Amino acid sequence: MYIFNVNLACVSEEWNLLAVGLKGHSHCPFTEGEKHFFTTLAIKAAVLIQRWYRRYVARLEIRRRYTWNIFQSIEYAGEQDQLQLSSFFSFMLDNFTQLNGNGPDLISHLLDSAVDPVTEEVRQCKYEQIVVPDSYSGPRLSFPLSVTDTNTLLSAFKEQQTLHGKYVLQLLHETQKFLKQMPNVIYLSSSYAKEITICGDLHGRLDDLLLIFYKNGLPSAENPYIFNGDFVDRGKKSIEIIIILFAFLLLYPDHMHLNRGNHEDHIMNLRYGFTKEVMQKYKTHGREILQLLQDVFSLLPIATIIDNKVLIVHGGISDKTDLYFLSSVERHRVSLLKWFCNPSPVLHFFAKSDTLELTRLISLLLSHLLDYDPKNQNGCSPNSFRGGGCYFGPDVTQRLLKKHGMCLLIRSHECKQEGYELCHNGQVITIFSASNYYEEGSNRGAYVKLGPELIPRFFQYQVSRSTRKLTLQQRVSVAESSALKALQEKLFAHRSELMAAFQQYDINNTGRISTNEWAQVVESVLRLDLPWRTLRPRLVRLASDGNVEYESCFENISVTPNLAETMYRYRTDLEIIFNIIDKDHSGQISIEEFRQTWKLFSSHLGVDVDDQAIDDMARSIDFNKDGSIDFNEFLEAFRVVHKLDMKEQQQG
Repeated sequence: MYIFNVNLACVSEEWNLLAVGLKGHSHCPFTEGEKHFFTTLAIKAAVLIQRWYRRYVARLEIRRRYTWNIFQSIEYAGEQDQLQLSSFFSFMLDNFTQLNGNGPDLISHLLDSAVDPVTEEVRQCKYEQIVVPDSYSGPRLSFPLSVTDTNTLLSAFKEQQTLHGKYVLQLLHETQKFLKQMPNVIYLSSSYAKEITICGDLHGRLDDLLLIFYKNGLPSAENPYIFNGDFVDRGKKSIEIIIILFAFLLLYPDHMHLNRGNHEDHIMNLRYGFTKEVMQKYKTHGREILQLLQDVFSLLPIATIIDNKVLIVHGGISDKTDLYFLSSVERHRVSLLKWFCNPSPVLHFFAKSDTLELTRLISLLLSHLLDYDPKNQNGCSPNSFRGGGCYFGPDVTQRLLKKHGMCLLIRSHECKQEGYELCHNGQVITIFSASNYYEEGSNRGAYVKLGPELIPRFFQYQVSRSTRKLTLQQRVSVAESSALKALQEKLFAHRSELMAAFQQYDINNTGRISTNEWAQVVESVLRLDLPWRTLRPRLVRLASDGNVEYESCFENISVTPNLAETMYRYRTDLEIIFNIIDKDHSGQISIEEFRQTWKLFSSHLGVDVDDQAIDDMARSIDFNKDGSIDFNEFLEAFRVVHKLDMKEQQQG
């Protein structure tokens, strides 16, 4: 915009120079009237170009914003699904013993912290005895770690190498021993370093971590770091990230600090990809790595405080947050997601807690710190957008900071387009370090540095590969296309509900309703809080009479209706449940495990299914008759149940 303004100021002078040049060349100078005419014409042209450019940029910004809103709304809708799924986990905790009698508990290995009855010395010896084959060409570690080890890891991961399971287990074991000695809240002083660097969510984006180290330097005594949770899930390099972070934690324990995020949790990892990543990369030692990681995650500190003035937590605070109480609770107990959703079923995990009130207070406090978001309105209110957690307002921030003599709260947990955001009159900073979080080009990453003056300095970046040579419009188009595809899949997943609601407005069965009616239906069913009228041209066709042909919004998904819709909608949840039953993560579950799980399903859903029916179903979906069921066969069970359910509805 500034360029055009400058050109406008210079138009008259440019035309004067042109006139002089033409005069010298053709001996036909412009008259004053001609100069005035051409100058006026040039100014009008520049104004038109400026208007066009402003409109062009405005249209791009509108597309960029609604693309962002689509990605964020779908992400938060997924979190709502996760919270709903957790109610089934809680149900399993409450009812499995009753249903299973005295038999083995098929799910406790994932819902309890990993407890190894052997001593640390025995475990350490066990890991040391794991044989690394001569054919292994990746990095090798020796403990205690040295700078050479961390440099070797960084170089190896840049070359797409994988650290052998032996060294991963040893690293996690050493990290576990170290974290057991750490308090819930870490207190730091900025006087020992020029600046402290704080990074937000990385979510498995190794390239972002490597770029931060390239721009800002590696962790050291002179260059301390705080990583504020959510190291794993969503991205494809989560295990590499935690290996690097834990290695630097052991190398520089006084200068490398890790806060726990809401994704440092084994149930979250089941849904958002980390569990699957570990099992794919470590087929031999994967289950043991996951069990040890579960314990390590639960030992991570919850908060860090700099100079008694700056509070750093992953999520946020509430009007119930008590930092004094936080310092005294036992953080190493159970899944934070279960704490957050329903604290009552986990009472038996708290051996030292005597009352329900204390347990609820602990669960409430930790959920504030890991899963709350700021808002502009005062007070605390439920976060219906995420489907769980709460918002906290500027008054809540001001009260807590004043109570503890602090001046600033730094948190993460939310993706921001520029990588960071200030709110609550500058008292709250959100820092997010995973660039391209939703799609290539969707957002920048950032980190913040604090010196002894505690004045924040922000640094932005964006890992760029395929979009490096693209124009702004092309980058917006790439992200927009991806967002619209995800939204179309969301529409398809709710096809039955949408069609039923559309037809309530379409009394004459014309297949058409008004744009307003279409937008109202889509919002009421999906609850994504999106600008549906703006998005309408990209999602659905208009008929010649100007009404919406509502069935056209399902045309771009080429799968079978009804059944495919159900599988589309619940496949992720079914995969999580399958992984819970699959104790050894072999990709197979036994007929007995299948039977026990279906007893839970039938009880949870209030459906009366007898043992014979379950056995018949198990035999019918065991296609290769090997006595076990893989995931595709497991899905077939739900296909059978869905078909029976549809048949009953039609008969009814």
